[in-house]
Amino acid sequence: MIIVQVKEGENIEKALKKFKRKFEKTGIVKELRSRQAFQKPSVTNRKKMMKAVYVQQLRQAEQ
Repeated sequence: MIIVQVKEGENIEKALKKFKRKFEKTGIVKELRSRQAFQKPSVTNRKKMMKAVYVQQLRQAEQ
């Protein structure tokens, strides 16, 4: 359960923003989406590899 401490007189929009940030950090939405359809482990590993290569290329381009 996500609990957000709201200070007295705090704007509701600010509290909602805090809630959304905490909700994103928990990774619930990501997990739900990944559970909707089964992915073979080989496909998962391939995607991880492709992401790692992409990130590495971005870092090399920065330098």
